[in-house]
Amino acid sequence: MRAVLLAWAAGIWLLQQSADLPAGRAAWAVAGVAVLAACAVLASALAFRSGAFRGRWAAWRWLPCVLLSACLGFGWAAWRGHARLADALAPAWEQRDITVTGVVASLPVHGPGGSRFHFDVTAVAPSRAGVPKRLQLSWSRPTPALVRAGERWRFVVRLKRPHGFANWHGFDAEYWLLTQGIRATGQVRGKAMPLPERLQGDPGGWRYALAVWRDKLRTSMKAAMPADARYGGVLLALALGDRAEIAPADWQTFQRTGVTHLLAISGLHVTLVAGLAALAGAGCWRRSCGTRGAWPLRVPTPRVAALVGCAAALGYGALSGFGIPARRAVCMVAIFALAFGANRSVGVSYVLAWALAIIVAIDPWAVDTAGLWLSFGAVAVLVYAARGRRDGEGESLEVISGWRYRLRRHLGSAARAQFAVTLGMIPLSLAWFGQVSLVGPLANAVAIPVMALLVTPLSLGGLMLPSPLADVLLRLAHALVAWLAVWLEWLSAWPHAVWRAAIPPAWATGLALTGVAWCLAPRSAFPWERLRWLGAGLFVPALTASSPRVPAGEFRVTMIDIGQGNAVLVETAGHQLLYDAGPPLGEHSDAGERVIVPFLRAHGVTRLDRLVVSHAHADHYGGARAVIAAYPGVATATSLPPDHAVRQAAATHRTCLDGQRWRWDGVDFAFLHPETATLASPDVGPNGRSCVLRISNGRHAALLAGDIERPQEAALIAKRAGRRSLAADILLAPHHGSLTSSTPGFIRAVAPRYVVFQAGFHNRFAHPRPAVVSRYQGIGSRTFISAADGAVRFETRGETLNAVAYRSAARRYWMIR
Repeated sequence: MRAVLLAWAAGIWLLQQSADLPAGRAAWAVAGVAVLAACAVLASALAFRSGAFRGRWAAWRWLPCVLLSACLGFGWAAWRGHARLADALAPAWEQRDITVTGVVASLPVHGPGGSRFHFDVTAVAPSRAGVPKRLQLSWSRPTPALVRAGERWRFVVRLKRPHGFANWHGFDAEYWLLTQGIRATGQVRGKAMPLPERLQGDPGGWRYALAVWRDKLRTSMKAAMPADARYGGVLLALALGDRAEIAPADWQTFQRTGVTHLLAISGLHVTLVAGLAALAGAGCWRRSCGTRGAWPLRVPTPRVAALVGCAAALGYGALSGFGIPARRAVCMVAIFALAFGANRSVGVSYVLAWALAIIVAIDPWAVDTAGLWLSFGAVAVLVYAARGRRDGEGESLEVISGWRYRLRRHLGSAARAQFAVTLGMIPLSLAWFGQVSLVGPLANAVAIPVMALLVTPLSLGGLMLPSPLADVLLRLAHALVAWLAVWLEWLSAWPHAVWRAAIPPAWATGLALTGVAWCLAPRSAFPWERLRWLGAGLFVPALTASSPRVPAGEFRVTMIDIGQGNAVLVETAGHQLLYDAGPPLGEHSDAGERVIVPFLRAHGVTRLDRLVVSHAHADHYGGARAVIAAYPGVATATSLPPDHAVRQAAATHRTCLDGQRWRWDGVDFAFLHPETATLASPDVGPNGRSCVLRISNGRHAALLAGDIERPQEAALIAKRAGRRSLAADILLAPHHGSLTSSTPGFIRAVAPRYVVFQAGFHNRFAHPRPAVVSRYQGIGSRTFISAADGAVRFETRGETLNAVAYRSAARRYWMIR
């Protein structure tokens, strides 16, 4: 049965790896295989009844069932995918004013610049506008009205289809929006007519009632906490699953120490609440025996305790917003309660398999999320490590009694469980995040009991109880978190607190998982105890993974997708250079922190040799300080003014000037612009001072042109007339494809085979301009636009130049065409 349930989940997972949803012949092929498998199931059942299967052949009767289950899972996920993609925003209505009426369907996130929330649409004007049922809206203005969950509003909005940065090993925002059922995002037009209007009336429905309840609890909890409560966001996360108010610096500390799993309502918290509720329910039920009804004599106390625990788990999961770990725990508690009520004994592995099958049936997109893999992986490791272990194993023959024995046994069990989870999570942590917290065992040894046994119950008490008792409980919970944070910050400050590596390939992750199974194998399965540690050797490929190295004399150029701005990674055999660092992304983040540094680490870039910031516009230097903080020793070359913050943050700095050259691993680098006179001229703006970098190995060349405009292009052509020092196979289009650049003379002088326009999706400048794109296409250049193609990578191999775009190489069915 477990194999059948896992096959169902595997079929759903396989569909999520598809570039296109099956239709036509593909759908009929899947249906045909399912029919054949069903026939095989029937035939095998009849043959088994007749005695045809015996002995070693008996297990084979499950193979048709496994095949049928996988086909049904694939078909179910495809049907759900078609239904969700059909609820789409018509491209013709992007970036146009539309009036929508509906309900705020989530806990709004409020910040200094406005609010962000999910919005369920009930009416649209004009009625012919194709608007999805659920939107994600942002309302940005200096003093936005406080939008509350469950309220009905009428807005004028401008929408666009789901779109995010598309980079290798990067966060897939489009998939995340798909999992949330959000098929369009947009902005509330605060100054448009009619003005935003809050409507009267109750929207009805249990989902909105639950959202209203959670919003009211959050408001009352925030009111009960001190105004200067730094870790109030942690208490909100533990009580309501709302992590939006955890400070970025604190979040980084929690990540480095490996305790982020405790900052949401996880399976541990749900199970704890269910257990406490079951104990309380059993105690109350037993004490009702003396009443007139004598209820314990009619319904056994254990069944009542199981029912109360199940109800508590369900309520707490609903309170948290039903994240994947909470769903898993609720399903497992419910299955155990049902089995107990039916007087059935059920193994944990069966319960885990059923919980997985139920969750991915309800939400097929959860199968490809880190939360599901880490949550189910941790429980699976615990179940596997506990196989064959008996209570008292390893104890001496003398009888040990009393509290010392119980304490020793419990501490030993907790240590073994922590060791198993730590070891078992290494492959999954590397596969999803490219890092492992080396101080995680020490951090969790203190954080788990403090957060689970003390802070969480106190937070829930502060959430449910009236003031002033709630105030006292929340202050005590906050004091415990503040004390714990001191311990975590001390651990996080260790120089080697985190082991980082590139995201390993699938085969290396598979080897590491095999190593986990080897190291944690029960003695009955692996009798040579000392040889179990040989399994640790299988971790080495995953722990030391890095992106494929560039041969000497060759180079690789990756145009990173960071929206409206520039960011280019240039790699040789032993050196790495980053050209520009993208734009700011909101008030508290930037492309360096959110995109570029994770991209570099995911590809195993442990040392950055040079950072070039082309000029003083925010879409080029916005993430530079985050890059410098991540790689403190990086040498920096810019055309920025002396008092610029990026220059002040750099360890070493030089001004890029025409004529500067260097050679790395057989590859030549040269700045072609600006000149000293250009930097000194008050008539030249930041664009005209852009650092223009050319990379060449004698066979191929790349030209990174920054934001130079017509005068600078003309100067470059005039200075290099009769020479091919401007010619390049790869060109980063000047000024993102603006009409102020890419003159016909410049295009002829460079004569690129490939041109990349790094521009944001539906950016306000309308870059790249169609006329500019046509100019390049007119000379036979192949054009890439990051908004449509994602990151673009070029790699030289002798006389060959390979080009690949992320959205083509890693195509998935939910990506917009």
